[in-house]
Amino acid sequence: MKYIASHIIKNLEKDGYRKNYREGEVILHECSYIRAIPFVTRGTVRVTRSDSDGRKLFLYYIRPGETCVNSFLEGIHGDKSKIEAVAEEDSEIIFLPIEKAAFWIKENPHWLEYLLSLYHKRFEELMEVINEIAFKKLDDRLLGFIETKSRLSQSNTLYITHEQLASHLGTSRAVISRLLKNMENQGLVKLARNKITLCNKSS
Repeated sequence: MKYIASHIIKNLEKDGYRKNYREGEVILHECSYIRAIPFVTRGTVRVTRSDSDGRKLFLYYIRPGETCVNSFLEGIHGDKSKIEAVAEEDSEIIFLPIEKAAFWIKENPHWLEYLLSLYHKRFEELMEVINEIAFKKLDDRLLGFIETKSRLSQSNTLYITHEQLASHLGTSRAVISRLLKNMENQGLVKLARNKITLCNKSS
């Protein structure tokens, strides 16, 4: 695991517990209390937040060797979760009980260093999300999102619905369908039922 030192992994194995999730399963619900901090050991987790109309906005991915810093901060303060975490693919998670996570801060300086490095990474990713929303056109955001998912899956073909894309980008299905059709006309993608293929990316 890229970010977690070996001694931290050993403590996770000792103090935490493992769970496996299938693609699409919810790992953490919005507005739920956080009893344990998730660490991804295999797979990828997608983090989103809903607006008042129930539309979901994609924030960032949690990859192997990473945890959700937002969950850690809310957990130690007894707050409810402000995000939803969903398995982007079949994933394995080690959960560290929140009381153990708080104890580690006092006992292990490497643990704090690890959390701060991830906090910095998440901050930069969220700044990028803000920049995209504020300065990029929706069609550019859509193409960027498709390319990111393509890299994660290591395939130029994605199995995803227009409704799902609309949910990720905080817009309507009709808008996504129109933008995808324009992208197809430009030769950027090929569309099929619940399937999008990038034309400018080799398999």
